[in-house]
Amino acid sequence: MSYKHQVAEMISKALSQMGVDTLNAEQVRAMLETPPNPAMGDVAFPCFQLAKALRKAPPMIAAELAGQIAGAPVREVQAAGPYVNLFLDQQEVAAQVISTILSEGSSYGSRDIGQGRNVPIDLSSPNIAKPFSMGHLRSTVIGNAIANIMEKHGYRPVRINHLGDWGTQFGKLIVAYRLWGDEEKVKAEPIKELLSLYVRFHEEAENDPSLEDQGREWFKRLEDGDAEALHLWQWFRDESMKEFMKIYELMNVSFDSTHGEAFYNDKMDRVVTLLEEKGLLTESDGALVVTLDEYDMPPCLIKKSDGATLYATRDLAAALYRHDTYDFAKALYVVGNEQRLHFQQLYKVLEKMGFEWAKEMYHVPFGMMLKDGKKMSTRKGKVVLLEEVLTQAIEDVKKVIEEKNPSLENKEAVARQVGVGAVIFHDLKNYRLNDINFSWEEMLTFEGETGPYVQYTHARACSLLRKGGYTPNTSVSLTAEALDSKEAWAVVTLLHAFPEVIDRAASQFDPSQIGKYVIDVAQAFNKFYANVRILAEEEAVKAARLQLVAAVVVVLKEGLRILGLSAPEEM
Repeated sequence: MSYKHQVAEMISKALSQMGVDTLNAEQVRAMLETPPNPAMGDVAFPCFQLAKALRKAPPMIAAELAGQIAGAPVREVQAAGPYVNLFLDQQEVAAQVISTILSEGSSYGSRDIGQGRNVPIDLSSPNIAKPFSMGHLRSTVIGNAIANIMEKHGYRPVRINHLGDWGTQFGKLIVAYRLWGDEEKVKAEPIKELLSLYVRFHEEAENDPSLEDQGREWFKRLEDGDAEALHLWQWFRDESMKEFMKIYELMNVSFDSTHGEAFYNDKMDRVVTLLEEKGLLTESDGALVVTLDEYDMPPCLIKKSDGATLYATRDLAAALYRHDTYDFAKALYVVGNEQRLHFQQLYKVLEKMGFEWAKEMYHVPFGMMLKDGKKMSTRKGKVVLLEEVLTQAIEDVKKVIEEKNPSLENKEAVARQVGVGAVIFHDLKNYRLNDINFSWEEMLTFEGETGPYVQYTHARACSLLRKGGYTPNTSVSLTAEALDSKEAWAVVTLLHAFPEVIDRAASQFDPSQIGKYVIDVAQAFNKFYANVRILAEEEAVKAARLQLVAAVVVVLKEGLRILGLSAPEEM
């Protein structure tokens, strides 16, 4: 049990003796605060909420409550105005925290809330025949980190790459290839050449609108199973996946399913039939819609006047398929913020169809990756290619290693871990709803609040363990002077908070909680390292301090893993 839970139980018991039975330990735990100044205590409990029940002023309640609290892990209790400030036995708490971390290892912070139930997560989902741009980075790394967070809470994440492999754009691409394509060029550099053809189509269509009609005609042929159209589409898809897999392997991201939009072509009739059976379809200007007036939303378009089904129809079919296949506890869609209305409509249509499980479906939106303050556009050819960014980041790290640590073993592997990590962490340290402006300088700076800074801190801690001859030992014995510095206590309190950070990240689908946390741990540890002699002490003190270092290694490595980063032991 954590020290905050112990304190909460003590306060809850004291309140009960004072005649307040409305606050249980869990509610008290949620009210606990950390004083702004360590001189005011380690934990504070505000008494404002009790004034009505006890019919006393909060300072009077605080004074009375302070006299009722005693025992481990509390060393001293003071009433300060409307607050009860508690000073902890730091040696006892430190031993408890470090022992828990060293015994649980990478399982520290894990919970079994999900009990092994499935959570399908729709992430990444690039369009085939288009390059994997920096714009796709966000869905990929945010979704992958959320999958790891869900797993940490005992769920079984199902990573789904819902590829954009259907739609009118493929008719356009087929037209462009037939007019200007070169098979050998496409085979040599598939994505680059297909992008060039796609951009050229839109440039030419500005002067020749008939090209748009040809694009729609070829997509219709594709839908009808035309052999040439299907052959070209399958070729574009296969070549795209080969290119995408190179990038996913670089980022160490894998998927449980790559069923794209095309997979649901034969599953949409079921959606239309169900909607008809439930009397939910309404005709509007020749099209079929589901009205959502009661939710103050525009109608959800199910079938166009020409009989073609739409994006919403496809996502309804996908939702039904995923529930049938995975019987999910929750279903997450890590998709850009601009699709917010689409998902609101999707979930409400499913609820109107009588599917209660739709209430456990969540859109996890995120802001845009901007370039020079503007949205990137594949159509206009204004993209920054993710593979180029990752490759450049790796090369930059190689140069730093050659300069700073040329004798390092596994230089190639470390450069890849740190270079790719720099790119991923730059995204995940930001709250997902914020827009991020692409910047080479900020992305690849290896100082400050960056992935390489956290990775280097982990490597530094590992080096200390090697130099100090640390041997793993879950039995923690701390001498009074071992961790008596404010720097050591700052590290202990942060390490203790890791499970709470995981809980917040899970409840809010927010990896930035962990990104900010590992930066805080790295900064606190580096202050400890700078101000406390860890190795040059008598043996018992050194052993105790190395146990704290070992606990830092466990938490930093696990925090980085959840975010999708490696934790090199040497850099």
